[in-house]
Amino acid sequence: MKLAVIGCGYVGLVSGSCLAEAGHEVIATDNDASKIATLQAGKIPIYEPSLDKVLETVVREGRLRFTANGGEAVRESDVVFICVGTPPTDTGDADLSAIDSVARMIARESRTPKLVIEKSTVPAQTGDQLKRALQVYATNAGAKFRVASNPEFLREGTAVEDFFHPDRIVVGVEDKESEQELREIYAPILQGRFRCPVHLPNCPPAPTPDFVVTTIASAELIKHASNSFLGLKISYANVLADLCEHLGGNVEEVTRAVGLDPRIGGQFLKAGLGFGGFCLPKDIQAFISLAERAGIDFGLLKEAERVNRQRVDLLLDKVKKALWVMKGKQIGVLGIAFKPNTDDIRLAPAIEVIRRLLAEGAVVRATDPEAMERARGVFPDLAYSADPYEVARGADALLVLTEWEQFRRLDWKRVRSEMARPLVVDGRNMLRPAEMKALGFEYMSFGRPEKAVATPAS
Repeated sequence: MKLAVIGCGYVGLVSGSCLAEAGHEVIATDNDASKIATLQAGKIPIYEPSLDKVLETVVREGRLRFTANGGEAVRESDVVFICVGTPPTDTGDADLSAIDSVARMIARESRTPKLVIEKSTVPAQTGDQLKRALQVYATNAGAKFRVASNPEFLREGTAVEDFFHPDRIVVGVEDKESEQELREIYAPILQGRFRCPVHLPNCPPAPTPDFVVTTIASAELIKHASNSFLGLKISYANVLADLCEHLGGNVEEVTRAVGLDPRIGGQFLKAGLGFGGFCLPKDIQAFISLAERAGIDFGLLKEAERVNRQRVDLLLDKVKKALWVMKGKQIGVLGIAFKPNTDDIRLAPAIEVIRRLLAEGAVVRATDPEAMERARGVFPDLAYSADPYEVARGADALLVLTEWEQFRRLDWKRVRSEMARPLVVDGRNMLRPAEMKALGFEYMSFGRPEKAVATPAS
């Protein structure tokens, strides 16, 4: 099928590349001409594992191309995926100005019937507004529009694998024709005809995903409801961690046992520095705002937000308790991205931690396998190093803020020898307290006993 993808950010670039890998003819566009020029030159503006290999293949084989001309992309396609950003406004609502702008462009440039699909995360009833805008601004008699919602559930760091092996594909439609077209788009995945690309050597076999057909409004709600619930689970685990610290429990023992209940599940039931990135915080804010406009007080999510904001305060309290005076102390930071396997620093807890450390007069040196270049845009004068051991050298404290596997595998005995004071504050509960204590570290984490205890086998 001939598909257009409007927006070449995290969602659009992954979706467009993977749709082309699945056999479709894709033309992708973005209003950022420099981003298109970068992609046309064979470079990728984001870091996402395996995306480079998929992109290289589909571009070489002619199934994906990029253009700065949005009208060209619309005219040459039968189906248009809208993948533009919907950032939060000052009130917490989703900013839908990019959706409105794209709707006008689609309406103006279309000469033939189109299926227009919301891929961006949008509040409920956006589909109605999108349909109205397409009708109002249409300039050609041959342009007829159907609208559908197809929310994405891609996780940064595993987005390519998530696309090829989804647990569900949700489509919100108003007619059978739209449903059938979406089934055809995803047929290689739904019918098991799609072989995992060679670019994913560890790609496991996966069951056929559920194809969930709903109304457009329900599909829009499903995305916000899913992300908000994940944030809720993380905040719940963090409150449990705070309780464990006061009562002598171990949050990992508690959450592991709780998560074994299949009605609950262990994923995202993990204590630490809290959630960040551009999805969970933004979607929770938008969901709260949407509920308020509907006259519903979503206090449950407001509390999840409050708990999450509090995590940076609690981590810094641990650092201050140990160091007494922050001014002039050298502090090393391991991890800047909001999660491992991405270079995304948007709303990353580490960014707020660094900002607060600098405000206290601390001397900060930071490292991250992928996110340092993006961090330089926020902290251009910060000391960065690709070598974690250099970050540890002479440090009064070392903070683990992103759970990169590389940090777990460090030679921690060497790290201790490099530090002025062997103090590690683990914001991600990534390391084992007993092992760190045995190496001679002052070690702090969230909701786990500070005394060295044997870690039971899982």
